[in-house]
Amino acid sequence: MMPDIVSSSLATGSGGLVGLILGLVGGGGSILAVPLLTYVVGVSSPHVALGTSALAVSVSAAGNLIPQARAGHVKWRCAATFSLAGVAGAFAGAAAAKAVDGQKLLALFGVVMLVVGGLMLRERHGGGDPNVRLTARTAPRLLPWLLGIGFGVGLFSGFFGIGGGFLIVPGLILATGMPLTSAIGTSLVAVSAFGAATATSYAVSGQIDWPLAGLFILGGVLGGLAGARLGQRLAGRKRALTVTFAGLVILVGLYVVARGALPLLGANT
Repeated sequence: MMPDIVSSSLATGSGGLVGLILGLVGGGGSILAVPLLTYVVGVSSPHVALGTSALAVSVSAAGNLIPQARAGHVKWRCAATFSLAGVAGAFAGAAAAKAVDGQKLLALFGVVMLVVGGLMLRERHGGGDPNVRLTARTAPRLLPWLLGIGFGVGLFSGFFGIGGGFLIVPGLILATGMPLTSAIGTSLVAVSAFGAATATSYAVSGQIDWPLAGLFILGGVLGGLAGARLGQRLAGRKRALTVTFAGLVILVGLYVVARGALPLLGANT
């Protein structure tokens, strides 16, 4: 069933906000997708919100991957290995999440938002080996790390229906020693793959609102274009923008924890 005009406008606007933030700060905006779909658009089922969010995140990451690939910032063999392991984890995580009560899942998601907000307040630094490659010679050293960390991050991503870029980027750096610019570009392959795996799991269970997902993605594309242009003008203030957004994520996380926990507290009284 197609959403009404109000829901359509809210879904498109919410997607636009996420895209705008992604364009401005370069990542992390997708963490707002679930609370926006739940509390602004009005998706009643937390599981449907997670499934719909995962689809939108996957499409958004795939779109953002193109300019990163053209710039040569993607380590494709590392990305493929990390993603294959993570997809297995994402399917397992999504299956586990569907068995958890929706309100408990929202409360846990709010806790994740608090952690993400805190991590975003930390400054990222460059460094690393730009020439790192996954080859027959380096495989004994790199493969165990890529497979192990990839599976763990995918499991987390699938459980919470988010891209997990805030874990993928440091995970890739830890596993391979690649520089930050390469880790950011390479992470988009994994974010797209994890989101697609999670969305597929929810789609099989009929827990994706396809019309809302399409509107959310449309808004995200338009917002991303606007955010990229605005981000160029505000390039000198990117750190301030990131700190501001981190504060917003923490505030929304507190709200989500409260909203998710109140029904649980009421059920126990």
